[in-house]
Amino acid sequence: MFHRPSTNASVVILLSVLAGIPTNGSFSPPTSTMLTRRTPQEVQLEIKDPVDPTALEQAKAILNELRPITNNGNDQQQQQNSCCPSALLSIAHRLGDIPKSGNDSDSYIVSPSRCQAAFDSLNDAERQSLLNIHSRVKVFAEAQRRSVVDVEVDIPGGKAGQSVSPCRAAGCYAPGGRYPLPSSVIMTVVTARAAGCPYVVLASPRPAPITLAAAHVAGADIVLCVGGAQAIGSMAYGVDAKLEGDKETIASVPACDVIVGPGNKWVTAAKSIVNGYCGIDMLAGPSEVLVIADKTANAEIIAADLIAQAEHDVVARAILVSDDGGIVDAVNEEVSAQVNSLPEPNRSTAKEALTQSFSIVCKDIDECISMSDKLAPEHLEIQTANSQQVADRCANYGGLFIGTNCAEVLGDYGAGPNHTLPTGGTGRYTGGLSVFNFLRIRTWMRIDDKKECQEMVEDSVRMARLEGLEGHARAAEKRRL
Repeated sequence: MFHRPSTNASVVILLSVLAGIPTNGSFSPPTSTMLTRRTPQEVQLEIKDPVDPTALEQAKAILNELRPITNNGNDQQQQQNSCCPSALLSIAHRLGDIPKSGNDSDSYIVSPSRCQAAFDSLNDAERQSLLNIHSRVKVFAEAQRRSVVDVEVDIPGGKAGQSVSPCRAAGCYAPGGRYPLPSSVIMTVVTARAAGCPYVVLASPRPAPITLAAAHVAGADIVLCVGGAQAIGSMAYGVDAKLEGDKETIASVPACDVIVGPGNKWVTAAKSIVNGYCGIDMLAGPSEVLVIADKTANAEIIAADLIAQAEHDVVARAILVSDDGGIVDAVNEEVSAQVNSLPEPNRSTAKEALTQSFSIVCKDIDECISMSDKLAPEHLEIQTANSQQVADRCANYGGLFIGTNCAEVLGDYGAGPNHTLPTGGTGRYTGGLSVFNFLRIRTWMRIDDKKECQEMVEDSVRMARLEGLEGHARAAEKRRL
């Protein structure tokens, strides 16, 4: 399958113009391959705004609805600081997060006992897999936490240092959508816990039993069964307790200092709005994988990995980069055979995603590495004869998977490193979710000996006047002997 303008016009026009192909619809590509073959010259990194403009306006409206305008008693109106519980319930009912009637219709918080029951309902093998994944992610995240420590150094006349401490409350989002993602629950909640956050809130729309079971294992303090912009707003601003008379019928939700986790376009839009009010991990776009392969690679395995990425979403991207046209042809044959054997809706989703996926044939491995660094993929697999040597030369990626046996899906399901990774080329300057998203590295200094710091005082006076900041200079002069 080839790129179709109706699927993703901006991608097609970019590639077509570079290739000298008409963009008026007169071009009819061959249909013998699943992955469009491109030359290195035809491909450029697309820098796209991950925030959908329509979703942004809708998210703004929802966030405003969550915090209604009230009269402050002085004939002045102001927006509430935190979310109104009745407004959250109303939005959740309207958008289908919570049923409008029945036992679960009157609360947006899932009780710990229900999460425990969901875990207990799993069979022994399912429970053990959840515990295994939790353990591996926890071990890796705790090792990350130990890698950054408090530091103290001497300065003229005193000491300076850094202190490392967790934020107070973390908000974690796990998608509901097409497929439940309990793995995202573990990746986000466990990482926040390993960082030392004393309070962790999880939000997931219409959570499946496996999602609630994961929340129980990961140790979330509050589980919100809402999604989209309303979930992000609830975690960013907090939710007041719902009262009936003097009785609290729904507990309050604290405002979170950091919100992390992947989600749909309304989640991304809402995260862009609250960013600054609280911290966020990233604004994630469609998921992507790039495989660097040579003639020694296994076409059947590569095809399976590309399809695994393509079934995520119709806008997911699977890319094969090789110095051997033969392996590209073999992978195309395998992709065609394997994708048609998938059940629905996985098959239709993957086939649609493959229409905007492609392969690149390079002159050598050096050019393969150069193309990968240019695109900075979310997931980068190395399937070559000397995979570690090739991997060591790659610079830009979210997560790196080295060798034929290291499937990207093993990272998805808890080998240890986090699976929440930068997309859309942002791996050029940032990394994936880690304990560092929940940590504050703060610096301090102290002067104990006024005499010993005099050279530093004079340097400060002199530099302040060079910058034209007389007030700074005079403040420094007050520290002279």
